[in-house]
Amino acid sequence: MMAEEKEKKKQPAQPAQAKAPKGKPAKESKEKEAKGAAAPAEAAPPRQRVVPRLLVHYRDRVIPALSARLGKKNPLAVPRLSKIVLNIGLGEALANPKALDSAAAELSAITGRKPAVRRAKKSISNFKLRAGVPIGLTVTLRGDVMYEFFDRLTNVAVPRIRDFRGLPPDGFDGRGNYTLGLKEQIIFPEIDYDKIEKIRGMNVTLVTTAPSDEEGFQLLKELGMPFAAPGASTRLPSFGSPAKPAAKRVSKEAS
Repeated sequence: MMAEEKEKKKQPAQPAQAKAPKGKPAKESKEKEAKGAAAPAEAAPPRQRVVPRLLVHYRDRVIPALSARLGKKNPLAVPRLSKIVLNIGLGEALANPKALDSAAAELSAITGRKPAVRRAKKSISNFKLRAGVPIGLTVTLRGDVMYEFFDRLTNVAVPRIRDFRGLPPDGFDGRGNYTLGLKEQIIFPEIDYDKIEKIRGMNVTLVTTAPSDEEGFQLLKELGMPFAAPGASTRLPSFGSPAKPAAKRVSKEAS
């Protein structure tokens, strides 16, 4: 008996088999582990940047032209676009809150960015306005998105203005920044005329690094801004016949 017990102690203990998790057989768990090890996750290819054509035009043609015209030896001193700001005022949102949602959807379709809501800073009783009430929307564009929007604005949207005769060159603020007022949002091809609730206008401000209005004007003109000729009227003349002057009344005494 003693010899048998010694032989049992010498034999190595067999490892215990791992228990399968409850509710799942051991075979299925092993197959899933084998498939996961055999098929490694493929990394997504990096996205390639598409340089806007207006930015290429600015680097290749605008910078050399303005450097020679303005006498700038350093290319970094040449004026350039800094940002574009779009603003929509919504005084009607006080009586119709849904107007804010529709205007935000239209501005988002035009710019590709979600607009920020602007709220009243103080209460004005004459206008039935309370502080904190949303009264406008704004979007700021920079970088490649800014150049793409400017390209669509000058080449697609602005020429679709009714009876377009050129943009007025007197919209500068004295610091090289230009503000353009648009009366209709339907000039942008992203807006479906059949789905809009109301014709709304907006202000588009082109912020530049130009120190003066003259340099800002030269920059925007080289970028393709369709300004009207100096002295030309951007409004349609009245085609009706001029009013006839009133006939002079002759007093009886003089006759």
